[in-house]
Formats: sequence, structure tokens, C-alpha cells
Amino acid sequence: MIDLGLQLDLSLRIVVAAGLGLAVGFEREIHGHPAGLRTHMLVAAGSGLFTVLSAYGFEGVATGVTGTAPIDPTRIAAQIVSGIGFLGAGAILKDGVVIRGLTTAASLWATSAVGMAAGAGEYLIAVIATATVLVSLWPINALAERLHGTSIAAVQLRLSLDRLEVLGEVTGLLVKQRLEIGQISTTRLGKNTYRADITIRGRTPSVISTAIADIDDIAGVDIISSSTAD
Repeated sequence: MIDLGLQLDLSLRIVVAAGLGLAVGFEREIHGHPAGLRTHMLVAAGSGLFTVLSAYGFEGVATGVTGTAPIDPTRIAAQIVSGIGFLGAGAILKDGVVIRGLTTAASLWATSAVGMAAGAGEYLIAVIATATVLVSLWPINALAERLHGTSIAAVQLRLSLDRLEVLGEVTGLLVKQRLEIGQISTTRLGKNTYRADITIRGRTPSVISTAIADIDDIAGVDIISSSTAD
């Protein structure tokens, strides 16, 4: 016989998990990340559902069966921790030599934990965890951007190279000066003639200016143009 009260309680847990996942997804959505409202909501709701099923879905299955091992209520929920890694990996993208999406992948992983907490009926823990995740994604992110000086506009460099190997010297110089390197693209124009487009970002305009001057001193490299990236 179906226990209606229990079913309503378990359904409420899934709804709460979905709502908390939606809150985390909202922050990712407004900042244009690939995993937003729907993804985080589904991850949290799915984690909550798996947790509920793991704890209550198989009650009584082995009751009265001699020699049957007791059912571990954590067996399904435990797989969420490792299984969510596949979804998180899909959010990690390589843009030039910069890896993006690590924070989104981490937020998916944390959201699955929020869903598990809600599914287990630990509402206070789920709410506090959601608040902690949101703080790490929003205020802490703003602080990190301030520390890294990301308010400085990115600069697009167009270089002329006499050989591709010299591009390694250029990127090595940028890394040495602690500049963020964005997208890099190269085009062969002819024999021993290449064009490279590089997007860079620095903490201050003076750091970028110094780097551009140093690049111009590298043998085999000519700066065709430098402009603020869109």
C-alpha cells in the first residue's frame, strides 16, 4: 500500500533540490556560462531523486527472503559523486592556451551534493550549501577579478612571423610577464611567412605596453597591429 504522506515528503525533497539547483544555475546563466538554469536544476533534481530512490525505493524488497544481504541505502547515491564528473568534464573548454569552465564544472559537482542533501531531507544543510556556492560564484568571483585586474580590456595583437617556432618565444615571454593569453590563431601567408593573432590581458596597461615592446624586439617577429579586443 502506498504511503501518501511519505510520497509527498519525498516529492517535496526533489522540488526543494530543484529549486536550490535553479538558484545556482541562475548565477551561471546571467554570466553566459554553458551550464545554466536548466543544467543545474536537472543535476540537483536528479541527485535528489537518486538519493530518495537509494534510501526508500527498495525498502522491503529483500524482506522475508532468507540469505539475502541487507540493502545498502547509499549504493546509488555514492555513484552520483563519480558520475557527475562526466557532465562536469563537458563544461570544461580549451580556449587558446586558457582552460575555461572549471568553475562551472565545480558548481555542477557542488549542486549535485546540494541535491543529495535535499533528497536526504537535510534541508538546512542544503540551503547553507547553496548559499556558500552562490557566494563563491558571485562575490568571490568579483573579488578575484579585481585582484587579477580583469577590468583592463583585452588587447588583440597581430604579428608577422618568419617561422612558427618563434611563436613559442612570444608566448614564453607573455607567460614570464604573467599576462593572460587568450585565443591564438595562425595563418600561413607564404613561404617563411606566417600571421599570428593573439589576445592578451594584463593587470595594468603599462604591463601590456612593456610586453608589446619586448615582443617587437624578438628576431623574426614584427607587430602588424595592436588594438583593444571586442
